Amino acid sequence: MQKETFQRPELKERDPKFKDTDKAALQAVAQAAVDVELFTLPLYMVSMYSIQGMHQITSKGNDFYRGRLWPGASPARDPGSGPNAAAFNHFFSVFIDEMLHLQLASNIAKALGVMPSYTSEALVDKNYGWVCYGPDKTVLPHILDFRDTVEGYDDIKVKLGALTVEQNRLFLAIEQNEDDARGIIDPDKVADYFPPAPFVGWEAGQDLPMFGTIGWMYKCLWRYMEVVYADGTSLFEQVFNRGTLERDLFNASSSYHKPEYPRMPTMASGEVTVRSAMENILNMINAITDQGEGAGVAKWIRQMRGLLQYAPVEGQFRPDEEALNFDYPSYTDTGAQNDPSGQTVARSQNGGLDHHDRFDKINQLLEAGGVVTWDQWHASGKSWTADMLKTNEEDYKANRWTLPPAEDIAAALNNLKGADGTYDVFSQAAAGSIAGITRVLSGFWTDETTGFPSPSMYGSGDRVSICWAVFGKYPDITKGVEAKATGRMYHACQGLDLGGGKSEPTCAEVAVFHSCRGSNTCKTEGGCGFVQVQGQSHQCGQKVLLDHLRPTRPLRGEARASAPLYSAPSDNKCASFGGCAVPISASQLYPEPSPGHEAAYMEVYDFVGQTAEPDKIDLLKFEAGDRVYDIAWQAYVKVLEHRRQPIPDPPKVSDLRLAFPPST
Repeated sequence: MQKETFQRPELKERDPKFKDTDKAALQAVAQAAVDVELFTLPLYMVSMYSIQGMHQITSKGNDFYRGRLWPGASPARDPGSGPNAAAFNHFFSVFIDEMLHLQLASNIAKALGVMPSYTSEALVDKNYGWVCYGPDKTVLPHILDFRDTVEGYDDIKVKLGALTVEQNRLFLAIEQNEDDARGIIDPDKVADYFPPAPFVGWEAGQDLPMFGTIGWMYKCLWRYMEVVYADGTSLFEQVFNRGTLERDLFNASSSYHKPEYPRMPTMASGEVTVRSAMENILNMINAITDQGEGAGVAKWIRQMRGLLQYAPVEGQFRPDEEALNFDYPSYTDTGAQNDPSGQTVARSQNGGLDHHDRFDKINQLLEAGGVVTWDQWHASGKSWTADMLKTNEEDYKANRWTLPPAEDIAAALNNLKGADGTYDVFSQAAAGSIAGITRVLSGFWTDETTGFPSPSMYGSGDRVSICWAVFGKYPDITKGVEAKATGRMYHACQGLDLGGGKSEPTCAEVAVFHSCRGSNTCKTEGGCGFVQVQGQSHQCGQKVLLDHLRPTRPLRGEARASAPLYSAPSDNKCASFGGCAVPISASQLYPEPSPGHEAAYMEVYDFVGQTAEPDKIDLLKFEAGDRVYDIAWQAYVKVLEHRRQPIPDPPKVSDLRLAFPPST
């Protein structure tokens, strides 16, 4: 079959009767691009974190976790130290690129008049179960059905699993270019793929044709953007949403972040002309396809049409190493800066390879037999010991903070593997963390006060990683999240129940598990990890602790008017005001509240009436190094005292809270 070149004269003199259909098609392809980029993230994350390894938790000036190790691999500063480190770095760099691609696709969609959806029926069900993955699934959404491929590829399944040669075949196929895709599709089925654009006979509401490759999908998107009608109007001018809200995590510029890709645009519209908006989108499409399959579409467009005088810049789609060093610094377990970070190394060293080439590098490591995954680690008869959780005995003993002994954490990790129903809890914890991200993303592109839940993204990796480490199995995120009962107030903190519901004695209920304040959805569902300035809900993590954030009303007691007020654990008074990590890790400690303040105060609320209206009842002091659960218990006791109810004994720490790592 001769390759479709898209050199179709009707693109310049198309009948205006197709305007509505073309608009529907263009916007459907834009949403499909969002689907495809989002589809890769949980799939890649599950396999990436199957790689066996340990990591430290560190931060600037903080020695909380000196001498401690936690289950789960992380980007390595020295990828030459072994096959696992090299494989993880390759994979991590792809994963971060896919986050960039999702941002780019979302911004393109917004510029084309589409409010991107992150809960497409092609990907998830109503309970946030990822229905696109499974041992019998054969379809890459919008791209390819492996049943239509030749022998040697027709057995590939779109499933979750450990990083193996077989699983890596799936990843290579996702990132393949057009020539490779045409070579594996059954010759009798090729006509079902690589559709010309505009689509022949397509009507609004119909399924899109299958594109064959991700690159071809973006080519179709571009071809629709080029359509000019016989009446002199253009499709792009018809749909272009000038000045719409777009978001940028990667090229944001601030006192704590330098643009990571300074030579490429990451947003489409703004105060720009139609022509420059098209140029921006072309660059963004080219970045996605150049990083992915290694064949950016801009060269093809220039050769086929010469529409824009665009010439790619050498290395423009690679992250800037200096910016990475600034944005992602590395620290020792005593808080000293120790650059470069593993993130910097992984992304800068792999930035010159496209994704297909990176997965090919991983394939070489897998075929050499050096990569060890958690399922293999467990199958070899390994079990957890205290020494595995220590960097060395000297630093472990030098740790001055009140943390659970390594022996207790090792015992918890071993106990959980054989506990009935625990695997399902871990699976829902991972699914809930990922669902929290997808829920927040919709608001992120509709409300400029909504912050991207970056800690939640990392927290979901923790949830996936710890499941692999405990069970040697991936978390089954296809089953989704336990539904919450309507009209019930859930309490996030373990062993505590303010709403008259049924709480487990030692842990929060699975329905409210989350890993970032952007992930909780109602009153009392948060505040259990990071310290958050009271009433601040648009960002995650300690970067919200700005000097200008001050209390807006007088404080009682000691003179402390210059200090911010914070949200007490699980006492957030409305959705997303709480902090990170439910359940609370037994090792979670509070950092320094804010620069120049060794201690700070939290507002404690009771929640009253059928609508659980927040009633501020007291202030609670906390200091750096306080255990988060201890502060949660104190806040809970204050509420019980306010209600004149009996004070129970604190519950015993659960194996789940011992096993879960502290939020980072």
